[in-house]
Amino acid sequence: MRSGPTSRVLLALAATGLLFGAVGCTSGHSADARATLAGASADTVTVADERGPAERSLRASRALFATAPGAVVAPAGDASAIRTAASAAAAAHVPLLLTGTTGTTGTGTGTSSTGTSSTGVARELHRLGADWYQTEGDVRIDTDVTERDAPDGGDAPEAGRASRPATVVVADATADAAVVATARAAGARVVTMPEGVTDPAASSGVVRALHEERDHPTVLVGSAFAALRDPAWTVRAAEGGWQLPHGGQRPFDGHRYVALYGAPGAPALGVLGEQDPQATVRRARSVAAEYDGLRATPVTPAMEVIATVAAGDAGADGDYSTELPVSTLEPYVDAAHDAGMPVILDLQPGRSDFLSQAKRYEKLLSKPGVWLALDPEWRLTADQVPLEQIGSVQASEVNEVSSWLASLVESKGLPPKALVLHQFRLSMIQDRASLDPHPELDLLIHADGQGSQPDKQATWKALHADAPAGVHWGWKNFFDEDQPMLTPQQTMADVSPTPALITYQ
Repeated sequence: MRSGPTSRVLLALAATGLLFGAVGCTSGHSADARATLAGASADTVTVADERGPAERSLRASRALFATAPGAVVAPAGDASAIRTAASAAAAAHVPLLLTGTTGTTGTGTGTSSTGTSSTGVARELHRLGADWYQTEGDVRIDTDVTERDAPDGGDAPEAGRASRPATVVVADATADAAVVATARAAGARVVTMPEGVTDPAASSGVVRALHEERDHPTVLVGSAFAALRDPAWTVRAAEGGWQLPHGGQRPFDGHRYVALYGAPGAPALGVLGEQDPQATVRRARSVAAEYDGLRATPVTPAMEVIATVAAGDAGADGDYSTELPVSTLEPYVDAAHDAGMPVILDLQPGRSDFLSQAKRYEKLLSKPGVWLALDPEWRLTADQVPLEQIGSVQASEVNEVSSWLASLVESKGLPPKALVLHQFRLSMIQDRASLDPHPELDLLIHADGQGSQPDKQATWKALHADAPAGVHWGWKNFFDEDQPMLTPQQTMADVSPTPALITYQ
C-alpha cells in the first residue's frame, strides 16, 4: 500500500476480472440494510495483482466495501453464470464475488483440479456482515450465511441516476461485459480503453474522464494495467486534464513531431533563431504541414530550443557553456504553449554537467509539454574545448538526470515527459545499455548526423544496434549541411523505422 498526495482511492486489477463499484443504496432486504464504502483514507492507493479473477473479485470487494447486506456469487469460468450474476448484483447493489479453480491438486504437481474454492468467498461474506447470498452456476459455499435470491432493489435508486458517479471505472479492451454492467449498476462512470492501447495516459477519452471525475475514486480493470509501474501517478497526472493536440498525454504513443531547432536570436545555430517566437510558431506549423497525410500517425509541430549553448571561450564560470536565462526562453515556451506545441529544452553543457544545468530550468520543466534534451556532443572533460573534440557522457550521468526529471514529474503530478538523447556516434553515450527506464519519461535517441545520405543511413543503422528496449527514435534534417536534405516524403519513405521526432536545423 502506498500513500501519496492524491485525494483519491485507486484500485488497479492486474488482469481481467470482475469488479463491482462501491455504492450506498438500500438492498431491499430490510429498511436498514445498506452497503457501505470501505473506510480507506482519501490518499490510499490499492493495487490488486492476484493471479486469478476469483482472488481479484475478493480483493475488489475488500477494497471498496466495508459492509454489504448480501452478495451474488458465480464461478469465474462460467461466462453465462457471470452475466446472470451481474444483473442480480446490479439489482441488489451488492458485490459480485467469484469462485475459481484451485491452484494445485493434492499431489502437489501444480495441475489445476476441477473443483471450486469457496473459502475466500465465505470469509468475505462474513467480513461484509452479509446475511444472504445468491449463487449462479455451479457454486458450493461452506458458510452459515443464508442462500436466497437477491432482492429486487426495493426502493433503491436505479443505477445511473446518481447526480454524480460514485467512481470512474477504466476498463481495458479485454474487460468483459460483466465488469461494465456491474460498474454501471453501482453508479460508476465507465470508460473503455481503445483497442491496442495499454497506458491510460495514451487515451484521450480516459484522460478526459479522469479529469472530469477527479474528485471521485478510480478503478482500473484489465490485464493491460499489469505493466503500469505507478498507477497512482498516472491517474493523478490525468486529473490535471492537459493533453497533447491529438489527444492523450504519452509523448510518443501515437504521435509524431516535426520541430524547428535552434537558439533564440542566433540564426547560425538553427532555423528557430531566425525569427521571433510568434513567427517561429507559424514556420513550425508550415514545415509540419508538409508531413500531413504521409502516414496514419498524426503530426504535431514543435520546437527544440537550445537553452545552454556550447561556447568557444570559457566564460566567467569556465565551463565553455552559455546558459540562457529563463526569461529569454519563456517567450518561446509561452508561444508554443498557446499554440499547443511541445517544447524541448536542449542542453550543451561544455565542461559543466547535465544535471546541474537541467536544474536551472526547473521552472520551465515544471510545465506540461516542456521536455528535455541532452546533447553529449558538447559534454566535455576538463581538457576539452567545443569544436575541437566530440564530447561524450556516461550512462550514469544520464540516469541522474532521468531520475531527477522523473521525480519532478511524479512530485508535481505532471503528465509524462520526453527525454531526448542526441547521438551520432556510439561513443557519445557510454554504457548505453544501462540507461534506466522511468514510467514518467519516454526516452528517444535522436540521430544528429549530417552530410551525405549514405553516411547518415549508416549512422542510423549503427545507432540501432543493441539499443535499449522501448526507446523511440528521432532524425534531423539539415538545410545547409545535408547532401542533399531529404524531402518530407523521402524522410518518411527512406528512414526506417519511421522516426517519432524529426527536427530541422
